[in-house]
Amino acid sequence: MRRLVRFDPLRIFSFSLNLSFLAIHERSMSNPVALIIVDMQRGMLPENTGPRNNPGAEDNIARLLEAWRERNLPVIHVRHMGRWPGGAFWPGSEKCEFQPRFEPLPHEHRLEKNVNDAFSNSGLERWLRVRDISRLVVAGVSTNNSVEATVRAAFCLGFDVTLPGDACYTYDKVDILGVPRPAEEWHVTALSNLHEEYATVMSTEAVVSACRAGG
Repeated sequence: MRRLVRFDPLRIFSFSLNLSFLAIHERSMSNPVALIIVDMQRGMLPENTGPRNNPGAEDNIARLLEAWRERNLPVIHVRHMGRWPGGAFWPGSEKCEFQPRFEPLPHEHRLEKNVNDAFSNSGLERWLRVRDISRLVVAGVSTNNSVEATVRAAFCLGFDVTLPGDACYTYDKVDILGVPRPAEEWHVTALSNLHEEYATVMSTEAVVSACRAGG
């Protein structure tokens, strides 16, 4: 009988730290690695949402952001713009704004989206192409929603994607059969589906170490 092994994104992906990613800064002038932070808006703060997993995600996203800023690597801040008045992400509302700790710096790229996929009708692909950026690190919320959609689209467009599994999170949700499932289950399923198909899933520690080692 095959033994089932629990998927643990905090432990098992450090081995995926390959030479191309260790050279994260080596080609920074001609082919930098961009950090894409997805939907870290005030509407996603704990007081505005339901039960979730990975309470350390925000700290890990902040670590990634600090490392990218240290190396002056490109950062793209994505925020969702709702289409329904009164919704959590209605343009101009407080909940639509970036969380204070993830407020973009003046030179960092801000991008607005209306659907889950950050590439859809947003100009993101062109912004990356004209800067000769082909490698991406994606973090944010929700793992099985906008993060997953963005990662899948990036891969299908030919980008090399790394996903720090502990720098994203999601929420409890009822499945299609009406069964309530915890956020961690959705999170792990999404990461499992993406790993080695659409992205390389790693830990934040590994990604930050690679970024800093590249200098």
